[in-house]
Amino acid sequence: MKFRFRLKSLYRKFFPHHSYQDLYELFSAEKLAEFEEIIGYKINDQSYFIKALLHRSFLEQNTECEDSNERLEFLGDAVLSLVTAEYLYKKFPDENEGFLTKVRANFVNKLALADAAESITLSEFLLVGKNLSSTFTQNSKTITADAFEAVIGAIFLDSGLNSAKKFILEVLIEPYARSGIHLIDENFKSQLLEYAQAKRLDAPVYSVIKEEGPHHNKIFTIQAMIGSKIYGIGCGKSKKYAEQNAAEEALKKITSENNP
Repeated sequence: MKFRFRLKSLYRKFFPHHSYQDLYELFSAEKLAEFEEIIGYKINDQSYFIKALLHRSFLEQNTECEDSNERLEFLGDAVLSLVTAEYLYKKFPDENEGFLTKVRANFVNKLALADAAESITLSEFLLVGKNLSSTFTQNSKTITADAFEAVIGAIFLDSGLNSAKKFILEVLIEPYARSGIHLIDENFKSQLLEYAQAKRLDAPVYSVIKEEGPHHNKIFTIQAMIGSKIYGIGCGKSKKYAEQNAAEEALKKITSENNP
């Protein structure tokens, strides 16, 4: 009964256009217990975690709702960055700042976070809008990566840094470190810039040439230019992803031209 009362209060605040029964079916005590099991954490305040699982597309259909998981995502991103930095600082005592920065970027990029989210089947617990649910498979990497950070934020608020650190280490850092993927340099923008500097060329310039799709599901197309020449065009769910894809294409093209 205590859980039902808390859930009913949450319902009034966040879901005025949905029936209480609908919401209870989505976040039943059994469902939350299952969620606790997959994240390996005992929840104290369910409200943090219910909010962590709410994508903004769901709230777009409920105009009286005020908040999605974006604020928790912001907090979780900061906690993740701190925990990862501490881990790398201790793991690689002889490496310089540049190395640590590059490896941290490999740990905290959206693809790594999406893989971690997939390992705990996070997508099965998310609330997304009806317009997005039909295309969720194609869009899920960005959405689940963001939700993963939101869950970190929820754990941090629920019981502090040590609990959040334990979750991050067990679900993201340790599995990723065992794979060795974190040591592969996939920052194509950085590689392209270093190559251009080595060849005494102009620094690459990135510009958006197209934006398509609704606000919660945009596709960006970006071109990478060196001097007056377009070397690469890339698409992505964010400008950062699109720039990386453009840089990867540009790097292949410019290296092939200079090494026929």
